[in-house]
Amino acid sequence: MVTFVDHVTLHLRAGNGGNGCVSVRREKFKPLAGPDGGNGGHGGDIVLVSDAATTTLLGFHRHPHQSSQNGGPGMGDHRAGANGEELVLNVPVGTVIKDTEGNELIDMVEPGMRFVVAEGGQGGLGNAALSTTKRKAPGFALLGTEGWTGDVLLELKTVADVALVGYPSAGKSSLVAAMSAAKPKIADYPFTTLHPNLGVVEIGSTRYTIADVPGLIEGASEGKGLGLEFLRHVERCSALLHVLDCATLEPGRDPISDLDVILGELGAYPVPEGQTPLLDRPQLIALNKIDVPEARELADFVKPELEARGYRVFEISTASHEGLRQLSFALAQLVEDARKVAAEAPAPARIVIRPRAVDEAGFVIRVEGGTHGNLYRIIGQKPERWVQQTDFTNDEAVGFLADRLAKLGVEEKLFKAGAVSGSAVVIGAGNGIVFDWEPTLTSTAELITAPRGTDARLDGPRRRTSNQRREEYYELMDAKSEARAELVREKEAGLWNAEDES
Repeated sequence: MVTFVDHVTLHLRAGNGGNGCVSVRREKFKPLAGPDGGNGGHGGDIVLVSDAATTTLLGFHRHPHQSSQNGGPGMGDHRAGANGEELVLNVPVGTVIKDTEGNELIDMVEPGMRFVVAEGGQGGLGNAALSTTKRKAPGFALLGTEGWTGDVLLELKTVADVALVGYPSAGKSSLVAAMSAAKPKIADYPFTTLHPNLGVVEIGSTRYTIADVPGLIEGASEGKGLGLEFLRHVERCSALLHVLDCATLEPGRDPISDLDVILGELGAYPVPEGQTPLLDRPQLIALNKIDVPEARELADFVKPELEARGYRVFEISTASHEGLRQLSFALAQLVEDARKVAAEAPAPARIVIRPRAVDEAGFVIRVEGGTHGNLYRIIGQKPERWVQQTDFTNDEAVGFLADRLAKLGVEEKLFKAGAVSGSAVVIGAGNGIVFDWEPTLTSTAELITAPRGTDARLDGPRRRTSNQRREEYYELMDAKSEARAELVREKEAGLWNAEDES
């Protein structure tokens, strides 16, 4: 039965916004007292909150589909629709939120952090909110937009000060139980621990947490055994404690060879950029099970060699609690030193939020070729949202959308991109909404298709003056006189006579 989950995919659907209302107030002696349609309510957000009391993602493993409430529709008499209630999901401290492409969205390393992972849809405006001095009685309202829909990845990385690493059945779970009040499952067979166990140790004036990482074996960094699944829980620990089994009966194993294998797997595991490699962190060695006479002899034999490598070695017994107090104080000192270094570290870079430039259009136009000519695709938050809010069965609403797009500068950008009257224009990614563009020539001078250096609006009146008509008449009479004279010359030359003409 699954009791611990540290990796899960959430399928989220935020609430949709409610539609605005089209309504006209009617009273006695006032049959048309003006628009009074209310706005639609906003859809509920989906919020992730880091909670110290939550230790696993098991709940999301069983219920991966999560959705928030939709916003209510607007009503007459200026009554707005109810906003959808936000959905709050508690996740363990240390959860990393990623998108489907693996990009990290946020790392929730502290309790109480909030992150809006799926934003609810925006409620549509009613006709009362759309009324202006020029549009006193709108016969349309805006529709609510859809909430965010998609998948996110949750990956739990245990937040602990000290990580206990070692072979299966080396006594790590027993050590957690002996040093803290935790009660992990303990049994005499490999891979008893199937998920990290956390324990809180309080020694002197220091309190720190220890994490029992499931047993590592050779090849764990390449996916063998359970090590690869849980090596991520070592990333956040400031110190490592190697728990070596001095009473193992397996052939070919001893504390020195076990340590070499574990160091090789820790060195092969890639940590995220900016973090200290695992082998560069402070490390202690605990030679466990010295309550067994043969194990004590082996511990006394290998201790000098381990100390010669530069390690600080402690001989302990989780059964008799021998050596645990000295080990607890040594780990507390490592944790205190790590905390001092973290406190003296430079503050993280300040996040600077810059306002949008005044000349930024807020959308882009991509020209896509096709069998029937170019397709001009408009990508932008505002145009795409306005299309969602438009009721295309209402001509007045479609005209309102055209006005909004013209004010945003869409027509000017289309003209610069090479669009002409009748070009196919689509708003949004995918299929979107396709239009046949008809430019509004009165909206801007750049849309007047005149030769360079000329402007048809500056041309003179097309009606001819009296002098122009007189000159044209004289030119016509001169042309007729010249034609008659030419006929006389041809007759005198004998080219033709009156009988030929008859």
